[in-house]
Amino acid sequence: MEKQFSWHTKKISEVLEVLHSREHGLTKEEAAKRLRDYGLNKFPEGKVDSLLIIFLRQFKSPLIYILLAAAAIVLAMGDVVDAVVIMAVLVFNAVVGTIQEGKAQNTLLALKQFAETSATVLRDGKEFLIRDTEVVPGDIIILQEGEKIPADARIIFANTLKIDEASLTGESEPVTKTEAVLPIDPLPTVDQKNMVFKGTHILSGNGTAVVVATGLTTEIGKIAKKIAAVDTEIPLKADIRYLSRLIIIAVFLISIFLIIIGVLYGKSLTEMFATAVALAISIIPEGLPIVVTLVLATGVWRMSKRNALVKQLQAVEALGQTKIIAVDKTGTLTKNEMVVQQIYIDGKIFEITGNGYEPKGEMVLAGKTIDPVNHPELIFSGKLAAFCANARLSFLKETNTWKIAGDPTEAALIVLSEKIGFSHDNLEQEMPKIFELPFNYQKKYHATIRKVDNKNFLTIVGAPEKVLELCKNVWRKDGNEILDEHKKSELESAFHKLAQDGLRVVACAINSDADQSVADPDNMPTLSFVGFFGMKDALRSEVKSAVQRVKSANIRVVMITGDHRITAQAIAKEAGIYQEGDLVLTGEEIDAMSDTELAEKLTRVSVFARVTPDHKLRIILAYRKRGEIVAMTGDGVNDAPSLVAADLGVAMGKIGTEVAKSASDIVLMDDNFGSIVSAVEEGRSIYKTIKKVILYLFSTNLGETLTITGALLLGFPLPLLPAHIIWLNFVTDGFLDVSLAMEPKEENLLRGHFERPKKYLIDKLMAQRMILMAIPMAIGALYLFKGNFQHDMAKAWTISLTTLAVFQWFNAWNCRHESKSIFQMNPFSNKWLIVATITIIFLQLFAIYNPFMQKFLHTAPLQLSDWLTIIPIAASVIVVEEIRKFFYRRKLI
Repeated sequence: MEKQFSWHTKKISEVLEVLHSREHGLTKEEAAKRLRDYGLNKFPEGKVDSLLIIFLRQFKSPLIYILLAAAAIVLAMGDVVDAVVIMAVLVFNAVVGTIQEGKAQNTLLALKQFAETSATVLRDGKEFLIRDTEVVPGDIIILQEGEKIPADARIIFANTLKIDEASLTGESEPVTKTEAVLPIDPLPTVDQKNMVFKGTHILSGNGTAVVVATGLTTEIGKIAKKIAAVDTEIPLKADIRYLSRLIIIAVFLISIFLIIIGVLYGKSLTEMFATAVALAISIIPEGLPIVVTLVLATGVWRMSKRNALVKQLQAVEALGQTKIIAVDKTGTLTKNEMVVQQIYIDGKIFEITGNGYEPKGEMVLAGKTIDPVNHPELIFSGKLAAFCANARLSFLKETNTWKIAGDPTEAALIVLSEKIGFSHDNLEQEMPKIFELPFNYQKKYHATIRKVDNKNFLTIVGAPEKVLELCKNVWRKDGNEILDEHKKSELESAFHKLAQDGLRVVACAINSDADQSVADPDNMPTLSFVGFFGMKDALRSEVKSAVQRVKSANIRVVMITGDHRITAQAIAKEAGIYQEGDLVLTGEEIDAMSDTELAEKLTRVSVFARVTPDHKLRIILAYRKRGEIVAMTGDGVNDAPSLVAADLGVAMGKIGTEVAKSASDIVLMDDNFGSIVSAVEEGRSIYKTIKKVILYLFSTNLGETLTITGALLLGFPLPLLPAHIIWLNFVTDGFLDVSLAMEPKEENLLRGHFERPKKYLIDKLMAQRMILMAIPMAIGALYLFKGNFQHDMAKAWTISLTTLAVFQWFNAWNCRHESKSIFQMNPFSNKWLIVATITIIFLQLFAIYNPFMQKFLHTAPLQLSDWLTIIPIAASVIVVEEIRKFFYRRKLI
């Protein structure tokens, strides 16, 4: 029933008829039946995952599937120990991931606001206070200042009703509501002035409305359904999946190739199958899942120290890849605190400084700080600001912040008055209000009459064009002047200048000796124009520097807002987002474009104005269509679909709605935009670290693979047994790759060009380095193996195992940097690597000289002369890499 009408276009009588309701409300019986028919006025709650589900989810990776298959094959072949070792690594990896995801889930649950809200409805002609979940279509709801709207409703009556719809529409200015029919259809939600929407807040005034939609059929509900329909995968997860597929294909092709070669060279099929399994184990980087998890968990821990809650481990790495950060204006770039920044009075423009609603600040004229006492016109403007403001300002000791109750525009005037030196309470006592005409949608001004020096002092504050229309004179501190066309043109120019600076402008006019004690809109006395108040939702203090740091990291920042074009452009310019030559795209212009046209236009756009949630979603999807990695920040319900659609959604923890926090991947607990910059740096560091680990694992595994392949082609016996491969991949690699994961952050991660990770996480340089590192490993191991296997097979195996192990010791130090020589780097900057190197040296000695390990690994003791041969040959991997680094550095110069 609710979906059949554009409710804003219908008369109240038509709406009531369609909903089978009345102005005195439904009966209790009707309400109960509708509650059964329509269900509770809430969204279906997603099931909270148990720790078991989270644990099992850690195994959802193709790389894990490969290792599980390898463990099963090894077990089937009778190698129980090897199978147990593989499974132990996988379980440990899953435990680490479970702990982090579980903690994030519990933190989010703790963030939820469980306070039950209520609604006042008319039932059987009487007012009842009920839970908002029990509101049904057709209910008549009472709208009162300070309350939350329980459902979407068509307004029946509105008395100076102002609604804060920022969380739904992104529009920072409060919306004045009316009961009048709006014939235009379709009409954006933001322009439906005769409708109220679930989840928005009443700032001032009162009224009644008839409920037209509840639960998932509300505007917020529609957004919730869109979230469920959007599927986005974090880039790292996709990259690892692609890499896993590549490994699977490589394992399969190489295994088939070797089995065929082996059989042709006279080996038995059984022996070659065992070799193929051993080779598969050598190719698969068993340590990669756990190291990636540890790298990400370490990054998550560091981010938690900066008040950023990471819900998924891979999410923080995605920020490092980001090329576009799309920021929501209200609450993300701005404080959502309207403050007066400029006053135009008596031909002068005064600038007002300060921090949000705190009633302290400096007055600036022509670039110089002034004392208001020396400027009577400024004192006068401060008094008038308080005359037409009913908002209340208070200090909260618990949070050490200033808060307002009431209309934000009037709050800005109260704060201005206090900054100039007036006390609102004192003014109320000294100059009592005797009449008030509240602001409404039709007349567009607020009027009061106060007793000042026993005279009726009329003040009006409102829309500049409306106030100017009512004025005949211009106030000057030396006496009023006639408002002629020339002066009117001057005032209009001043107004447009303030508006172009992104300020919301209200005008003020007075009659200091009104005849009547009641202001009649149809018979206003002669008014004198006084001035303009230019106000703005102030930027957060950290935003400018954060935007510059993000830009220096070669990441584009674009702003998305529900505000008008001029306001949006001015704020974006102030934040450093908009530059001369950039385009500003409005919702209407987006509607006129196809998805392809929109995607083509994006390269020059830095500001999107007057956009709806649907537009936001289209913008994010258009960026992704271009192949960009997009991060989206937001705090409102209207941001939720785009938070989900983006590669990475970032929500605000303090002011963010529960819907936005649930839809995001990262929650900024302190709402600090600067934390995003830290997260970008952390993400890039994580990517660099993962690259180092992949390089180390793949180069050593390739070295093992070439060693086995070379032995087969040369007709040698197998130089490595499956147990040896397990030892190299789990023990030697296990310590070294974890220590590489602890490598400190490189310098200048936020400067210059950052290469986005390739599809398989392996770029051209990495592939070159892997080959250059693997070749000396294979040549060195085969050379030493050849000299021993004909005389003593156990010693030959021991030499092959030890040679490759020592190669790996040296190679871990090679992988610390792609261009810096290991001799230029501080060896003590990664103490973990030192500890790991010493540890595996002792473990290797244990493997060679302990009788139990000799039996397990089929090893034999080595002589000092063997070590003196092995170590120089293994050191060749450093020589080869240092030569490559030398030429690479010269290329970069």
